[in-house]
Amino acid sequence: MEFQDFFPVWKDLTPSQQKKISENIGIRSVPKGTVLHNGSQDCTGLLLIRTGQLRAYILSDEGRQITLYRLFDRDLCLFSASCIMRSIQFDIVIEAEKDTEFWIIPAEIYKSVMEESAPAANFTNEIMADRFSEVMWLIEQILWKSFDKRLADFLLEESAIEGTDVLKITHEAIGSHLGNPREVVTRMLHYFQKENIVKLSRGTVEITDKDRLREICGEK
Repeated sequence: MEFQDFFPVWKDLTPSQQKKISENIGIRSVPKGTVLHNGSQDCTGLLLIRTGQLRAYILSDEGRQITLYRLFDRDLCLFSASCIMRSIQFDIVIEAEKDTEFWIIPAEIYKSVMEESAPAANFTNEIMADRFSEVMWLIEQILWKSFDKRLADFLLEESAIEGTDVLKITHEAIGSHLGNPREVVTRMLHYFQKENIVKLSRGTVEITDKDRLREICGEK
């Protein structure tokens, strides 16, 4: 499938706008672990994912990470082109969580199209609103939800993403997603294991009782 099959408002652009994008986009493949964007001074361009998975996170002065959101096939990453969004005052890191292939739209090209095209501007604003909603939801979780509930919710989400109950993920990686030290994650996972909710082995967390996780999350 081609770029136009992945870009939702392609048919709403004029031929000249389509040509401008077509002549300037590039396609790139990166392995898992590649950092694609690092901070507000790094204006990489907009990324439209063909296949794979990206993670957007912020990094504290002490080196702690917390995941803001993830991006999957057909998702458009805006924050990798933060130079066209003057209201962005914080640094976001974009990293490939899996081997990923994506198109890059140069920031200045997309900005010029967005200034000419109401459908492109509306589409961009909708994505921006969705991303900030995800960030606000995360803040609410951190402020008001206990860590056992956040961890249970993360394990269920990770299981849904990977399509398996056997998660190949380290305690440190979970801590990076949730913004908590590895030791805190380990203690809670050991508690879950004592309760027969998960089974732990090196680099793996196996979910053995999803119903209990849902109960902890308050879904049942």
